[in-house]
Order: sequence, then C-alpha cells, then structure tokens
Amino acid sequence: MRGICFEVCDVMLQADAIHKGNGQVIPTARRVIYASQITAKPRLLEPIYLVEIQAPEQALGGIYGVLNQKRGHVIEEMQRPGTPLYNFKVYLPVIESFGFSGQLRAVTSGQAFPQCVFDHWDMMSSDPLEAGSQASSNPCV
Repeated sequence: MRGICFEVCDVMLQADAIHKGNGQVIPTARRVIYASQITAKPRLLEPIYLVEIQAPEQALGGIYGVLNQKRGHVIEEMQRPGTPLYNFKVYLPVIESFGFSGQLRAVTSGQAFPQCVFDHWDMMSSDPLEAGSQASSNPCV
C-alpha cells in the first residue's frame, strides 16, 4: 500500500482502569481497516524493467514476436547512423523477463543483445481478489 493514512477520530474507552488499553481499540480498528481496503478495489504494482536491445535489421521480426509474447512495450526504436544496427528501448514486466534473453537470442540466431535495468512500478490491470486473474496467480508480486 502506498500513500495511505488512517485517522482514528473518536474512541470511547471503558471506565475501569483494568479494561483500558490497546485491546479495546486495535481489534476494531483492524476490522475497519481491512474492510476499507477490500471495498477500495485494491490493485497490485508490478516491477518493470527498461530493456535496451541492440540488433541488426533482419532480427526485428523476431524481436517483436518475443516482445508480444512477453507483454513488452516498445517505447523507442532508433537506427544507429552509419550502421545496420537498431537500438530499442522496451518496458518489460520483471515476471516476464525469466527466459527472455535466451528466447530472444534463439529467435534472432544470437544477434540481439538485451540489457535489463529496473525502471519503475506499474499497476496491474487485473483484480487480485478475482480467482484466476493474472494478479491473483502472480507469485512474484
């Protein structure tokens, strides 16, 4: 959870000194906080890599094929002046990066060279409370 603040506005404690304490407030507050989280339609954040790929022009089809399978989003494609090489900048979810390098090299015959660096967190669109959704079955998030 990010950017959350719960404010307890009013508490009425027992008059007996023996019954006063955290045990009166914490269980009730916990139930209220849990209920507010569930009714707020929670979403999970997943880590995203910025992947820089360097490859020749004949490998472009294979790169796009692998990126489509792995939920990758190309944010920049630029040809290096004077060379047949292209530089790509891609956002790739970390969970999809397992096996990415090997699969990319396999479809491009070893011509594509990826470098992954953590870039940001992105909200998953699926509901973690819905059975069978990607967010509920994702072990890394």
